[in-house]
Amino acid sequence: MNNEQIKVYENEKTLTPGKLFYNWFAANIGIMAFVYGAIIVSYHLSFAQALLAALIGAFSFLLPGWVAVIGQKEGVTTFKMSRAAYGVHGNKIPNVIAWINMTGWTAVNVITGTLLLLPVFKVFGLPKNTFTTVIALVIIGGLVVLSGLMKEATLAKVQTWLSWIFGILTAIILIMFLAKADWHQALRMKQGSWVTGFLPAISIIAAGSGISWSMSGADWGAYVKPGTNKTATFWNTTLGGAAPLFILMAGGILLSTIEPNLASANDPFAVMYTALPSWFGGVYFLVAAGGLIPQCMVSLRSARINLATIGINISQKASLTIHGIIVILIPIYVLFISGNFLANFQIFLNFLGICLASWVAIFFCDNLMFRKDGYDVELMIPTSKVKYNWGGIISWIISTITGFLFTNNAIWQGPFAHGIFENNSLGVFVSAIVAIICMLIFKLAKKK
Repeated sequence: MNNEQIKVYENEKTLTPGKLFYNWFAANIGIMAFVYGAIIVSYHLSFAQALLAALIGAFSFLLPGWVAVIGQKEGVTTFKMSRAAYGVHGNKIPNVIAWINMTGWTAVNVITGTLLLLPVFKVFGLPKNTFTTVIALVIIGGLVVLSGLMKEATLAKVQTWLSWIFGILTAIILIMFLAKADWHQALRMKQGSWVTGFLPAISIIAAGSGISWSMSGADWGAYVKPGTNKTATFWNTTLGGAAPLFILMAGGILLSTIEPNLASANDPFAVMYTALPSWFGGVYFLVAAGGLIPQCMVSLRSARINLATIGINISQKASLTIHGIIVILIPIYVLFISGNFLANFQIFLNFLGICLASWVAIFFCDNLMFRKDGYDVELMIPTSKVKYNWGGIISWIISTITGFLFTNNAIWQGPFAHGIFENNSLGVFVSAIVAIICMLIFKLAKKK
C-alpha cells in the first residue's frame, strides 16, 4: 500500500467528453427515475411545481460535474483526494459511507429487479404471491452472483447493449405516456407548499442522484484525456446524468395522472405495469431487470475497493459471498417483512442524503478554502504525516448529527423535527449548511 499510485498515469487518461457523457447517461437511464417522478407527486405539488422540482433535482448533477473537473485537474480519484480533507486515517469515514452507499444501492437494485420480474411472470399465468416472489428474488440474486464470475469487459458490453435497448423502449413508453396522460388532471393539480413540499421533493431527488453520485465524479474525471476543455468535462458530466433523469422523472409525473395510486403504492412497478400493454410491459420490464445486473456487479466491486481502502482486504470470492448475503437479506426484509418498497426506499434516501450532503459540502469547502494551489500529494499518500484532519472530521460529525436531529421518519424521530421540518427530508439541506458553517469556522480559526 505504501507504493500506492496516487495520480493517474498520462497513458491511462483516455476518456473523451462524448464518452464521459455516455457513461453518465447509461448509468442514469433507469426505471427508478419513473419512481422518483412518483415520489415528487407524493409531496402534493402542482404540475408546474413538480416539473420544476424534477428539473432542479436532476441538476444536482452539477455537483458530480464539479468533482469531475477537480479530478481532471489533479489527475486523482475522489477518495484519494478526500484524504486531504479528512487525513489518511480520518478518510475511513467517507469510505464507510461509500461502502454503505454502494451496498445499499445494490440491494435496492436487487429489490427492483425482483419486483420487475413479478409482472413478467403474469404473462405466463403465474400470480404474484410469496412463492413467485421468492423465485424472482432467487433469479435476480443468482444472476448477480453468477455475473461476478464474468470479466469486466464482458459486463461493460452487456451493459452497453442493454442501455441502448432500454433507451429505445423507454422512448416508446414516454410517447405512450404523453398520449395517455390526463392533461386536464395534470393542469388541475393544486399548488403545494414551497417550503414543506417543493424543497423536500428536491432534497430527496438530489440525495438519490447528484449528491450520491458525487462520490464517483473524480473517478471518471481523473481519466479524461489531457488537454480536454474543463468546461466540456463539466457539462458532459452534468448533462449526461441530468438529462435522462429529468426526462424520465417527467414521465413518472405524467404516469401519476394515468395511475394516481403510483405515488402511494407499496409496489410502484406493479402499478406502472398496468399502464402498459401487457406484452410490451413484459419485454420492457425484462430488459430493465437485466440492465440492473451489471450495475449490481460494478457496485459490488466498488464496495470491495472501499473495504480495501478502509484496511479490510478480502478475496473477490469472499467479497462476493459477504456482499451477496447482505444484498439478499435486505430484500428479504423489504419484500417479505415490511412489504413496502417505496417507504423503505425513501427512508434509505433520507439517511444516505444527510450523510452524503455533509461529505460533499466538506469536500468542496476543503477544495475552495485550502487547495487553491492544488492538492499536495504528501497529504494523499498512505504514509502521510497527517493521519487525521480534525477540521473535516469534526465538521462531518457535527453536521451529520445536526441533520438527523431535524429529521423524522418511520424509524427515527429527531427532537427538532417539528414545524417545517416535520415528515420531510429538509434535514439533508440542514446537514450541508451546517457543514459549510463548521468549515468556515475552522478556516477562520486556522488564520489566527
